[in-house]
Amino acid sequence: MTLNSAELHARTFRSHRGALMDLYAELPEEHGHFAAWEGGMSLIGQADHLADSSVMMLGMIAGQAPQRPAPGAGSASVAEVRERLRQTTEQVASAVAALSEEDLARSVPAFGGRPLPVAALLDMLIGHEAHHKGQVWVMARQVGVKPPMFVKMG
Repeated sequence: MTLNSAELHARTFRSHRGALMDLYAELPEEHGHFAAWEGGMSLIGQADHLADSSVMMLGMIAGQAPQRPAPGAGSASVAEVRERLRQTTEQVASAVAALSEEDLARSVPAFGGRPLPVAALLDMLIGHEAHHKGQVWVMARQVGVKPPMFVKMG
């Protein structure tokens, strides 16, 4: 089976997000508010940030200006953030997989209004996901949770 570029982006996103969701499935509720340093994002905050930013990038692909989440819009528990990750994963991966080659080549206003091809924005989304996934895995180790050592491909 040959995948087109959009399907490859969607698959890569799902791979990173799937590994992250596997870790959150193992994370005990009592560690959700752990942050590696004072003022840093907690484990729940990291997941909320990834959920919000992935949906924000979908909006950018549709031509919307980037918007920050409303204050207080974050998840209150690990259980809540697990569900949020599940919902946004499917929403984002399905939308990305449905993009055409023309969509990927199209430029949209991105951060600071700078035009970027949609494919470049998707590369940024995947890099951002991988970056924070690494932070979360280190933070999980700090609270004694061993991250899964495999990545689901699907």
